[in-house]
Amino acid sequence: MEDNAAEPLIKRQGHHDTCEACKIEMFKESNTGIPFKLLFFVWVVTLAAALPISSLFPFLYFMTRDFHIAKREEDISYYAGYVGSSFMFGRALTSLLWGMVADKYGRKPIIMIGIITVVIFNTLFGLSVNYWMAISTRFLLGSLCGILGPMRAYASEICRKEHQALGMSVIGTSWGIGLVIGPAVGGFLAQPAEKYPHIFSRESLFGRFPYFLPCLVISVFSLVAFIISCWLPETLHFHSEDNVARDIREAPPEDNTYESIQSQEMELSKLRSTVPQTSLLRNWPLVSAIIVYCIFQLHDMAYSEIFSLWAVSSRKLGGLSFSTSDVGEVLSITGFGMLLFQLFLYTWIERMLGPILVSRIGAVITIPLLSSYPFIARLSGLVLFLVLNCASLLKNVLSISITTGLLVMQNRAVAQEQRGAANGISMSAMSLFKAVGPAAGGSLLSWAQRRQHAEFLPGVHMVFFMLNVVEFVALVMTFKPFLALPKDEISNPEPDPDPESHRS
Repeated sequence: MEDNAAEPLIKRQGHHDTCEACKIEMFKESNTGIPFKLLFFVWVVTLAAALPISSLFPFLYFMTRDFHIAKREEDISYYAGYVGSSFMFGRALTSLLWGMVADKYGRKPIIMIGIITVVIFNTLFGLSVNYWMAISTRFLLGSLCGILGPMRAYASEICRKEHQALGMSVIGTSWGIGLVIGPAVGGFLAQPAEKYPHIFSRESLFGRFPYFLPCLVISVFSLVAFIISCWLPETLHFHSEDNVARDIREAPPEDNTYESIQSQEMELSKLRSTVPQTSLLRNWPLVSAIIVYCIFQLHDMAYSEIFSLWAVSSRKLGGLSFSTSDVGEVLSITGFGMLLFQLFLYTWIERMLGPILVSRIGAVITIPLLSSYPFIARLSGLVLFLVLNCASLLKNVLSISITTGLLVMQNRAVAQEQRGAANGISMSAMSLFKAVGPAAGGSLLSWAQRRQHAEFLPGVHMVFFMLNVVEFVALVMTFKPFLALPKDEISNPEPDPDPESHRS
């Protein structure tokens, strides 16, 4: 009965009724189900952060051309690559800082700041009047939007351990779909005065700024996501001495709340004192997972840049001579297929094979798939449409499958109070690699298009060969002794209600 009397104040020993994070913990303890509502909010916010990253790829070639900074056609890809890299370079400089701030002040404030940054600077990017304004707005967008690291920590903290893979899958799926739907939005809505002259005149705002409409649409969606983020509960615990003193003052004298609070604070103090304070950089399961993840992300970002630039390049340069709408159509189909895969197939495949084996199989299949791209450029008509869409869908499905398991490993390798900083380190390293990806990809494509008649790997053959080299290196790094599993993954790879049943 005494426990019941204390129930309104202390829901469970070690929990504060005024702490949103404690309420999340209590919900996880009392409910074994999946927090669908919160995961939906996470999905929307992550999508809003992902959309502007690659939405420029279908029109970046034409935008750079319109800035008149390139002196010849083969150089357009070179300059376009640096616009694509500026976002990731900015994010690489600040991701660790945002992660540390999220660990101190909470996940929610950083998420809200990041979303409003998308609204402001993505809009300004669409209004760019020269090459340097485009680079500056993309750099500021990347450096001030520190969402992904805190969102990863947040997704793992709102889920029970057996559902953390689903939480990471939601992040990975939303991010992956954003990286595909973003280019679709950019492809269909760029240059609206040319595509839809009966709706947009050349004298209108969208005629004078032909790349503003896709940026505006994404910014409006991000504004909706910002409003949704106001309802996200904080998952970081804030238990100050003032809270405890107030609870003691308000406790009825006839119950044992005072003793409960004292016992609770002693337990929390003991827990804090036992948390390992070793440097995250000495946590090899974390560091190895981050390094492997970064190599795969370098490959994926370079591929995303190269695919769009290759598709809109002329046939004489080994491209497909696509318009921005053609690229948008391919990426829309890819995004829809990825969504179906993540909803109905990925979880089943991951449970059957495990995240590491899925990553290895994905990398092995990717290599011959990319080797076929130069030959796809020789096709035309309906055959080209079918083969290219199948190849694009398969490539992106494999990419999502590869990275989701590595995200789970990163979050399980650290305790909650270090998760924001750990994801900040991951984001800084990944962003640095992703900053190299577009610039290197654009420069590589520009160089390859100037060697159409070389004896060894002529034209775009060299581009896809180099992508395969990076993929192969990442594949090798998924094996021991380089990649180390977190201790809980080694002792109990799958959550099990009865660990004793596995002992002989």
